[in-house]
Amino acid sequence: MNGDSWRERRRALLGDDPGAADHAARLLDELGTEDRDDEEIEAEHRSSRLAAAREYAPGARLDEELLLRLTGPDTEAGALRFQWGDALLHPVEAAISAAAGTPVLLELTGVSAGSTVVHARPVTTGGSAEPDAIEAPTTSAAGTGMRTLTELLTALEAEGDVREWARLFDAVESLSRALGRYSLDLGMTWYAADGGMRRAQLTERGRHYVERLRETRNRDQEITISGRITELRESGWVKVKTGTAKNAYAYDVRFEEPEELLRMRPGLGDNVHFRVRFRQRLDSVGIARSTEYTYLGPAAEQTSLPLEP
Repeated sequence: MNGDSWRERRRALLGDDPGAADHAARLLDELGTEDRDDEEIEAEHRSSRLAAAREYAPGARLDEELLLRLTGPDTEAGALRFQWGDALLHPVEAAISAAAGTPVLLELTGVSAGSTVVHARPVTTGGSAEPDAIEAPTTSAAGTGMRTLTELLTALEAEGDVREWARLFDAVESLSRALGRYSLDLGMTWYAADGGMRRAQLTERGRHYVERLRETRNRDQEITISGRITELRESGWVKVKTGTAKNAYAYDVRFEEPEELLRMRPGLGDNVHFRVRFRQRLDSVGIARSTEYTYLGPAAEQTSLPLEP
């Protein structure tokens, strides 16, 4: 909605008044200039509509809506390219689902100009509630997810500490990579059922911060593995199972020199006691990106193989 439409109507009515321009200028000076954007104005209108509706139905709620604004070198036409939609819309849905802790399905409701603006909403499931029902949840799964996701994106743009959102990072990294592939920035605006609005963005700055957070460092420690050999490979790899139960943990131990494994002449079912280097590659968020076990030598102290009772 155009926030200045009332001004235009007023100018039209006073078009023949010689003092209209001076009067209008004085009035605008008194009112001040309108410095809100369209999304803020829309949010205020939604809140006003909800307040009016709740005069008659205290449990009234608004339809939820997600607005995605894509900006970049190729967005001036205000159109959504098929390759962008295929690459971006699923990562957005996956990130919201991860933030909500439950699957959230979204559906596209429209595309508008102003760079490229995509309108979406959560898919409703099951039958509609009774028109006069006032028992409605205070927030939806999509609303919960958007609250958490916008907090994370805001922290990324500020290059802040994001460790509390570590579980969401894989989903957000996928979204960041998709945006970077097409040199796009993403703005997200969530219009909630209670009339509230949440906004966040993921720009080039945030994407570069994601990349830095993904850089890994090694964390090594020496451990002893005792168990039974269940698999062998001449390439220098052996699987050691730590117990006889079907669900007993098994380690994949790598020999840097395969000949060393061959000289040991191990056999399937043999009990072994290895000193190994346990290496984790951790990113800056604290997530282990990979783990590996490398043979260092025979264990100085042999421990007994755990058996089932």
